[in-house]
Amino acid sequence: MQEQAILKRKIYLYLTEFFAGMSVMAVELGASRLLAPYFSSSQIVWTIIIGTIMIAMALGNIYGGKSADRDPNPDRLYGRIIVAAIWIALIPVLGRYLIIGISALLVFTVNNNFLIIAAFAACMVIFVFPLFLLGTVTPSLVKYSVDSLDDNGKTVGYLNASNTIGSIIGTFVPTFVTIPAVGTSITFLAFSGILLILSAIYFISAKTPLKRVKKLPVGMAIFLVCCIVGRDNSFAFWQDQLVYEGESVYNYLQVAEDEEKVVLSTNVLFGVQSVYMKDDKLTGLYYDYAMAAPFMAGVHEKKKMNVLILGMGTGTFATQCSRYFKDMHLEGVEIDEKITKLSEQYFNLPENVEVTTYDGRAYLAAVDKKYDVIMVDAYQDITIPFQMSSIEFFTLVKEHLTEDGVMVVNMNMRGSKSGSINDYISDTISHVFREVYTVDVNGSTNRELFASNKEEMLKTYEENLQQEKNKELQGMMTMVQENLKSYQPGKRLLTDDQAPVELLGMQMIDEIIQEELKYYKDIYERDGIHGLMEQVL
Repeated sequence: MQEQAILKRKIYLYLTEFFAGMSVMAVELGASRLLAPYFSSSQIVWTIIIGTIMIAMALGNIYGGKSADRDPNPDRLYGRIIVAAIWIALIPVLGRYLIIGISALLVFTVNNNFLIIAAFAACMVIFVFPLFLLGTVTPSLVKYSVDSLDDNGKTVGYLNASNTIGSIIGTFVPTFVTIPAVGTSITFLAFSGILLILSAIYFISAKTPLKRVKKLPVGMAIFLVCCIVGRDNSFAFWQDQLVYEGESVYNYLQVAEDEEKVVLSTNVLFGVQSVYMKDDKLTGLYYDYAMAAPFMAGVHEKKKMNVLILGMGTGTFATQCSRYFKDMHLEGVEIDEKITKLSEQYFNLPENVEVTTYDGRAYLAAVDKKYDVIMVDAYQDITIPFQMSSIEFFTLVKEHLTEDGVMVVNMNMRGSKSGSINDYISDTISHVFREVYTVDVNGSTNRELFASNKEEMLKTYEENLQQEKNKELQGMMTMVQENLKSYQPGKRLLTDDQAPVELLGMQMIDEIIQEELKYYKDIYERDGIHGLMEQVL
């Protein structure tokens, strides 16, 4: 067959396998970045992505093998690759709207495991079909490339090696090159273009009549349209006060600004990470509550106080401390260097604050310095790093505190049910520190936890509070003092070996979502969809 001439040298078969494997991994990593701003990048979401992709690939393998046996014409395979490329090109155009639409449909019908079900549904709708088509590549190529039983093992081995090498490159390039440099949308478009070019070369080399390959010009046209309209990396497409929106190796990043404040978010649906108040006043948020820790450590009794912030963000807590306290040496550890750059550009991070780009726990393991206050603020909305929630981690924090040092932990998913993620973290901390107190932040789901082995922690707090001259700060700290509660520990314990923070976090999110939507659900049940639309609009 004339159309198979290009395949006789087999090199094109290996190239096809290479680029197919590379594209599968690129789409998988792109899927994680597309979903993360809405559903987080937790292990659960990754499990959903990997699981659905494996389902798609398995079904594609079965269908591809049967199709190749039934009709061993390579035109069919490269036609499927064109369709996969078109679908992938459409993801940056339609994917965000599908995620929001699916979430909106499910939010009123699902009472438990909302994020799990919504993420799974989104994956099934958006990613299964193109990866199913790419899953047909390997069995089809085996059919076309095996000429005899004498060397079939070598040929199949070369095909699998080509796929594996492509997958390796497809893993590293999006993560370290394309996504940080040009974003998720262009990453999808780039690999869609590669698949289209791959198919175009085949059909042109085979001199296939245009009437037999109508998919190619249609695919090229759709791809060009997607390149024009699909380059927008805006995940929060409904917001109009964004001054920055981009991506780093670790996060989706969004900076919003109004007349009063500048806000950093790494998730478009759940909360904010950092706030800068333009009038240099208190934020009223957890950053202010956390400033009770320096009072507990004797801020007005010491000539100099050393403070370490694990999970620096854009430095709201550091900015507040440098604004209200003198002779305080502030250090921050932030794993995302791009967030640190945003802090300098938009959040007026003081120049004297040292920021190290590193993982918080790894940083503690690498230094032997002791601090008067260590703030743990690494729990990012619905993504809680297990290695910074275990008894081993909090023991490491204790070892880096002075004898009268205080740890403050921001826990941002306060719930009402027993056995929540905060209960587990608090119990774990209570196994390390003798004195543990908590305070709930008004108007939010945050809870601040203060821990120390200093028995006079509250007495020191009161004595230093009386010495505070700033009336606004004194009033805030008095309110915190009045609402502090001694934590009564249970037996729940998180360890490096067993810390199911993803499942516990998902349970908490379900509770928060149901509480937030109760009002609208009542309207829907009473007045139907028309009443709900009138209320929303």
